[in-house]
Amino acid sequence: WTQRFDKGLGKKVVELSGDVTPDISALAQADILCTTPEKWDGISRNWQVRSYVTAVRLEFFEIHMLGTDRGPILEVIVSRMRYIGWHQGRPIRLVGLSTAVANPTDLAAWLGVDKPWCLFNFEPSVRPVPMRVHIAGYPGRHYCPRMATMNKPTYNAIVERSPNKPVIVFVSSRRQTRLTAMALISFLMADNDTARFVRMPLDEVTRITERAQDAYLKHCLQFGIGIHHAGLNEVDKQIVEETFRSGRLQILVATSTLAWGVNFPAHLVIVKGTEFYDGKTKTYVDYPITDVLQMIGRAGRPQFDTEGVAQVLCHEPKKGFYRKFLYEPFPVESELHKQLHVHINAEIVAGTIATRQDAVDYLTWTFLFRRLVKNPSFYGLEDPSPKAVTVFLAGLVRKVLSDLEIAGCLESPDPSDGDADPNGLSHTVLGKLCSYYYLSHNTARHFNSSIDEDCDHEALLQILSEAHEFSELPVRHNEDKLNLDLAQLVPLRVDTRNADSPHVKAHLLFQAHFSHAKLPISDYVTDQRSAMDNSVRVVQAMVDIAANGGHLYTALRSMSLLQCIVQGRWWHQSTLLQLPNVNESILPELLEATGFEHISQIANAPKDALDKFAHFLKTVGQISEEGVRETLFVARRLPLIDVNLTLTYPSRKMGQDGDDDTSPFELVVELTRLSTAAQFVHAPNFSKPKDEQYWVAVGYEATGELIALKRVNRLWKSAAVTLRFDWDDDWLEDPGSGVLLNQCLIGDTSADRNASVALSVYVVCDSYIGLDQQLSFVIQRPCCCD
Repeated sequence: WTQRFDKGLGKKVVELSGDVTPDISALAQADILCTTPEKWDGISRNWQVRSYVTAVRLEFFEIHMLGTDRGPILEVIVSRMRYIGWHQGRPIRLVGLSTAVANPTDLAAWLGVDKPWCLFNFEPSVRPVPMRVHIAGYPGRHYCPRMATMNKPTYNAIVERSPNKPVIVFVSSRRQTRLTAMALISFLMADNDTARFVRMPLDEVTRITERAQDAYLKHCLQFGIGIHHAGLNEVDKQIVEETFRSGRLQILVATSTLAWGVNFPAHLVIVKGTEFYDGKTKTYVDYPITDVLQMIGRAGRPQFDTEGVAQVLCHEPKKGFYRKFLYEPFPVESELHKQLHVHINAEIVAGTIATRQDAVDYLTWTFLFRRLVKNPSFYGLEDPSPKAVTVFLAGLVRKVLSDLEIAGCLESPDPSDGDADPNGLSHTVLGKLCSYYYLSHNTARHFNSSIDEDCDHEALLQILSEAHEFSELPVRHNEDKLNLDLAQLVPLRVDTRNADSPHVKAHLLFQAHFSHAKLPISDYVTDQRSAMDNSVRVVQAMVDIAANGGHLYTALRSMSLLQCIVQGRWWHQSTLLQLPNVNESILPELLEATGFEHISQIANAPKDALDKFAHFLKTVGQISEEGVRETLFVARRLPLIDVNLTLTYPSRKMGQDGDDDTSPFELVVELTRLSTAAQFVHAPNFSKPKDEQYWVAVGYEATGELIALKRVNRLWKSAAVTLRFDWDDDWLEDPGSGVLLNQCLIGDTSADRNASVALSVYVVCDSYIGLDQQLSFVIQRPCCCD
């Protein structure tokens, strides 16, 4: 799209996804935004204060995703965009694209389509290239043996129906891509025709296999067979995609996600098995019918084929089901009722929902409301009358609000307040954090009950691993044994009785990340990357929840934990290991030769000290010239921040009612970057590029109280943050090193009046270990003025 719209038409295209997070200015200047549902949901929640959200006038989305796990998110953002358009008096144009569906009028009513010529619903047979579908059933109670019996039919289908044209074989897992590809190779060898699927000269095959890094892929490419799954690195994926798209690779064995991610049409598509292993239920479950339709929809290449062929290999009892729904439109149902908590909470925080009735009214904007009347039994409702639907929705809302209140995300009105609306809803700090960080209410409840002032790094890592956000981490068949093996390679103990738990696996993956331990299989590499991606926002929420409880040292340790995650280092390791080409073996000699023991010394070092450091790396460390330049390049871009404090004292007065009416202290913290700014931090062990962010906190060390906290994003040159806080007389009750008195006696009233307290400011980068700064300042108890 960048090529077509940006360069061709001058329309700026911006990507917003888990891999790419542009800044606000880039979003505001974009003409076209390509985004995932999750990212747009998080951004559009605060649409009232984000002009680039309300500026949207056209939205495209895929309707058939409504019935998938991500469907509730899609349903919420489309409903929200409709509400925004209604609120502004300028309807937003919505274009929904889908496979053929059985209930198009319900979808049209939800989208506000009131003209019949704006709705198009074609039969499944209407395709650019006609398609024949063959369905074959195979007996066998157990999944793996049944998959093995499908290998020979898969090979026969390729030989008979597409001997010379491109073929995609969809399987359920990365392991199945390898097993299926190896089975096809064994059949080629049995037929003594190993070059049957090869479509490249021998020298080109050799050149491509030398570029490939995955051992299985290297082997398979020699036989004209490729594998594609999320566990491959980007180089291997690019090799497979380029060779298959150009016709030099005839057979591609891929996981089902490829059907959604990349447009790879083929003459023949084989769906080898219609089930996948669900780690949560620990059973094999059926693909959503939308996934199967998407997979077989890849059959037939426009401009190349007059007909496409699809073959579905399934369990024998399911042949009838697929025979019906692969040829007829299927109904789209809502899944929103299963994930209402997070979305209701977000709308309460945004102010869209202010009362219980607002929550019920909010549901009338959703697709769930339309389908509830048409197919009530699917949602557990027997009576479709308006009264019964209203009672059902009220009960659904009541249950959700009760759960949110138990989790601490909502507050009920005070019964003693006669002016309060008994049906009013107000969010708490936890509710706001859930919405801001896109967290489950269960995670907020877990953090709030588990995080206290005594949490050390190990405890915080355990609390992090138990977050609901890691419950979706897949634990595949027999991976409990791999988890036990991995547990032997990492230092912290885990509950081996629950080796099949996704939370135990998350804990092991974090430890393996810190220890740089070898992961048992390539699937774990992808799982680890997923855990790292999720960890940033979850740990940031841990910091805020610790701050909300006033736990200074726990908040600082949580910040340190995020630094360790970004750098892939333990909190007790030398901070110098963050520099490239610096390893454990040279640290003692480095200290003796240069005096460098901490990375902060490198960041503050003058030129002659860095030259001495470079000389040491070349002579003692045996680092190449290029390696030394790389190390110095990173060293010169470490965040060296000058911190300046300006404190404004409050004006203290007595109110007319006799109450103390005092304004808060205002502390302005000015941050100025002295070193060269880099676009991203140096974090080669992290899962994706990471930009610098900072916390600025005020704390009282004597009691371990965190008093105020602010965040600073992307410090290119300078920034200033203002922290406001009130005087607390409790500080005088513990006259430790932080309390200074102008008089000798604590109990003397005049002494209390003139008491001063030493507080600290902490400036913490979220991406580097050992570059935190702590500055002390003294405040005096405010005087009461007439």
